[in-house]
Amino acid sequence: MLEKLRGVFIIPELRRRFLFSLLMIGLVRFGTHIAIPGVDIVAMTQAFSGAGLLGFVDLFSGGALSKFSILALGILPYINASIIMQLMMVVWPQLKEIAQEGDGGRKQIAQYTRYLAVLIAVVQGMVMSIGFRSVLLPNVSVPWFVVYAAVTLAAGSTLVMWVSEIMTEHGLGNGASVLIFVGIVARMPFYVSTTYKQIYAGTHIINVLAFLIIFLFLIVGIVVVQEAERKIPVQYAKRIVGRKMYGGQSTYIPLRLIQGGVLPIIFASAVLQFPVMITGMFNVASINTFMSHFYSYDGVAYNLLFCFLIFFFSYFYTAISFNPTELADNIRKYGGFVVGVRLGRPTVEYLEKIIGRLTLVGASTLAVIALVPVVTANVTHVTAFLGLGGTALLIMVGVAMDLIKNVDAHLVARRYEGILR
Repeated sequence: MLEKLRGVFIIPELRRRFLFSLLMIGLVRFGTHIAIPGVDIVAMTQAFSGAGLLGFVDLFSGGALSKFSILALGILPYINASIIMQLMMVVWPQLKEIAQEGDGGRKQIAQYTRYLAVLIAVVQGMVMSIGFRSVLLPNVSVPWFVVYAAVTLAAGSTLVMWVSEIMTEHGLGNGASVLIFVGIVARMPFYVSTTYKQIYAGTHIINVLAFLIIFLFLIVGIVVVQEAERKIPVQYAKRIVGRKMYGGQSTYIPLRLIQGGVLPIIFASAVLQFPVMITGMFNVASINTFMSHFYSYDGVAYNLLFCFLIFFFSYFYTAISFNPTELADNIRKYGGFVVGVRLGRPTVEYLEKIIGRLTLVGASTLAVIALVPVVTANVTHVTAFLGLGGTALLIMVGVAMDLIKNVDAHLVARRYEGILR
């Protein structure tokens, strides 16, 4: 690990990417502290003081939502647009054909995603502005506030989307994931201070220690799950081309336990935030009462829906990213076969069975990771870290591991460059 950190500052390419990422992160963090005029910040802080669903939504924006800053929407409209585009490519074959046209097709799909993200940001900005009209200062006109706040929020979300894309191109790792990671880390001091206040108010220190130990074991489990893979043995037959003999070696196909990584749980979390924003727009007492009782972050209905969406997006992402028929054809084309399985349709069925089992186990593991902090908080009565939850932990660990892998890839590439020279 120390060698990797040293390489970040010694290798010019890594140093440039690291400093560029820091610059973009600083820009976004600066924007989270610029509040939109007309909002009573004290009332907003009180509304987000609990560890409920609003606090969880605020977590993804790095605290920008509780300040009602210009970047309160954060990266979520872009994530929602990506979800919608992935779904549309399944039900709309023309979009899938465009995406398969190489680099040009991918750029066109990316452009459609940006347009959709801006549209979603405008809608969410209007909904959010109307929903928070109860925390406005007395002399602020509600209609005028909704107009300029919605435009500002949409512009801020577009800025974050642009920053995430250039971070992906010129920085370390995926820009959207890194920004979510930084936003979660930025809320850690708040959770620590809240825990200290709970201890001072009478929460037993043993309960806090038990909660932290469970979280540490959960982090270890996340690392194990993220790295887990099933190796499918493949044998390639010998073949002679000219005077040279090729093949004859044994290899394997690594299939990850969770094909989508952190994406299924991020997508599920993003979808679950829609009802909160929509109901906040109408501010009906009966709807608010229903949401507080049945759609709370630690409620049964919310978590059941969360688990369902985790399973849905796990299977969905696996279906669009893993094609057993294409993989079986490539194995056959290069003179290989899965050990103990006949070529053709039996190989496809074998791969489908394996990936189906892996997805079931992976989705179940993600659901358990998401539910363990909620159950632990209810048992130990340590609710300060409830807003963090298994979702945020999974994102933090997953993004950190991806960053390490990216650094490793640059280090390996540099070693090969040295050998070639």
